[in-house]
Amino acid sequence: MKQILALTVAAGLLWTPALAEDAPETEMGEGLSLMEEGARMLMRGLMDEMEPTLEALRENVEEMGPAFAEFIQSVGPAFGDLLEQVDDLRNYEAPEFLPNGDIIMRRSPDAPVWVPEPEEGSEIEL
Repeated sequence: MKQILALTVAAGLLWTPALAEDAPETEMGEGLSLMEEGARMLMRGLMDEMEPTLEALRENVEEMGPAFAEFIQSVGPAFGDLLEQVDDLRNYEAPEFLPNGDIIMRRSPDAPVWVPEPEEGSEIEL
């Protein structure tokens, strides 16, 4: 995948000067048109190579769509509650899974102090 990304970036870099300059029909102009054609061939090759993978991904997403929607409906509210109780997930260490099934999320020692916002109706009037 990194190779495909690198080739795409390289093609983009080669493509930009070819489009930016309107060189006269000299050796430089012919060289740029050859580079442009090479970039086009490279992009066509990349698209042809990636087309089956993208098609399989589309099919998988269509296949998993209903199950994913059901998962979001069942887990979504609980995840929303969790996000209300933590400030930023980057301030926490990786979760620890205990043998009894509990999951512990420890706050990083270098994380800033966090004070949760009080819930509506939970304030005590003095």
